[in-house]
Amino acid sequence: MSPAHLHLVLNHIPVLGTIFGLALLAYARYRREEAVTRAALGTFVAVALVALPAYFTGEPAEEAIEHASGVAEQAIETHEAAALLALVGVEALGLIGAGGLLLARRGRPVPRAAAGAALAVAVATAGLMARAANLGGQIRHPEIRSAASLPSGAERPRERDNEH
Repeated sequence: MSPAHLHLVLNHIPVLGTIFGLALLAYARYRREEAVTRAALGTFVAVALVALPAYFTGEPAEEAIEHASGVAEQAIETHEAAALLALVGVEALGLIGAGGLLLARRGRPVPRAAAGAALAVAVATAGLMARAANLGGQIRHPEIRSAASLPSGAERPRERDNEH
């Protein structure tokens, strides 16, 4: 499996994992479920670990497609910048999750401050991840690009008329 293929396989996990962990943590806090809170924090730690190879395989993926027909170099650069911000967010989230779990050892509950911080950072990180994913999709999927993001001289794909 090439690094570009690995990037495509791994990059979905941090995006979906952050959203899953956020939903899990919101539910846990609403229901005051300590075990679910721990599971959410563990999810954030796992997602932060998977995000590292997802991010670092991005450069080889760029090299594999940067000269391909229909690929806008600006789309790659925009995605790369957004992915870095998302990486910083998810790594902070993973550290908060790990810290909360470490503070909750030996039967102690997860500190409310740790759960609250994780919830706030998870909301922000989910947004950053969604933006990076959308921008990454635009690299090879012109059908989701806005007219403003198309390279100069390119046209948006037309829908076929349903003339009979």
